[in-house]
Amino acid sequence: MDASNGRFEERPGTGARDHSRRETEEERADRRWNELIQEVRVAQTGVQILFGFLLTVVFAPRFTDLSDTDRTIYIVTVLLGSTATGALIAPVSFHRIVSGRRIKPQAVVWASRLILAGLILLLGTLTSALLLVLRLATDNTVAPWLVAGVVAWYLLCWFVLPAWARYRHTTAD
Repeated sequence: MDASNGRFEERPGTGARDHSRRETEEERADRRWNELIQEVRVAQTGVQILFGFLLTVVFAPRFTDLSDTDRTIYIVTVLLGSTATGALIAPVSFHRIVSGRRIKPQAVVWASRLILAGLILLLGTLTSALLLVLRLATDNTVAPWLVAGVVAWYLLCWFVLPAWARYRHTTAD
């Protein structure tokens, strides 16, 4: 039993079982890895499609008509999209390189961190892409307000509600 939270939990290297699920550390790592990969597939697909589209924008005839500010926003968007793609694909590479080394629990932790970083970078990509599109499609004075509203929605859905649920439904005993 873990004294810090009062629950039965696995002890690395002990083969102890999680009594709430009746799984060993390795079984838990396998389950968590499978869940993690299922979760990341959604974000990976979306960011890859967005990034692919962003790469084609520079070849559009109207690209040369963009202001310096809009070109800067575009470059930032492409860089954010590229780094988000890298972070969200990284767990696959990480798993492949460490596969068979009996460090899956640690790999799950690192993959989870990479995915969180990828989601934060995806937030930046979507924000800057939306800013660029809305600057071109609306009056520049309203675009930042619209983007701020959408970013607030992303933050609420992606981080605030999950954090609230974690706090609300995680017991200390």
